[in-house]
Amino acid sequence: MECHSFEFGPFAENTYILIGKEKQCIIVDPGCYNAHEEIILTDFIQSRNLHPVALLNTHAHIDHIMGNDYVKHKWNVPLYLSHLDIPLFERAESMAALWNLKYTPSPQPDIDLQKGTLELTGLSLEVCHVPGHAPGHMVFIHHDSKTVICGDTLFQGSIGRTDLPGGNHEELLSSIREQLFTLPDDYTLHCGHGPSTTVGHERAHNPFFPAGS
Repeated sequence: MECHSFEFGPFAENTYILIGKEKQCIIVDPGCYNAHEEIILTDFIQSRNLHPVALLNTHAHIDHIMGNDYVKHKWNVPLYLSHLDIPLFERAESMAALWNLKYTPSPQPDIDLQKGTLELTGLSLEVCHVPGHAPGHMVFIHHDSKTVICGDTLFQGSIGRTDLPGGNHEELLSSIREQLFTLPDDYTLHCGHGPSTTVGHERAHNPFFPAGS
């Protein structure tokens, strides 16, 4: 699997394209905020002759769904989101107004994203429920390439914020320990913001998890 990232929007959110077999791809958390960023995403897909087949949202905070409307209408792909994050999804317009952000409302999700295995583009993705940052936050693991799309659960040297509606600090720490830190050290964590890191590095050095905790 090939994994490509793009930093979009006023929150510097990481949007991912996962490329599978026969030039098919999955778009994860499109954060495109304006026409320029939409062109960047489209040009990459078209220059590689890719065919998007699905749109996945790790969770429904506004910075991760800003580009949903564009992607959905541009490529007519099904939108996957956990039903547990629908309350956040439905508050996106009010959050945009609160922060004075431009936001075209996302189309409704087509498929309820649940933990288990998702087979798309010839790729087998393990879907893990990792709540704490958001109630329905999902993480995607491609074991063959040791790749984790971890959204806003874990960052290089930090964790996702838990002071937003639906957040829970202790739940997030527990989720990371049980769902991410049980993976091998050499798995790469592609985060929702900032640089990528590895499970081993964060297990050893992340200040939110003192040695032995």
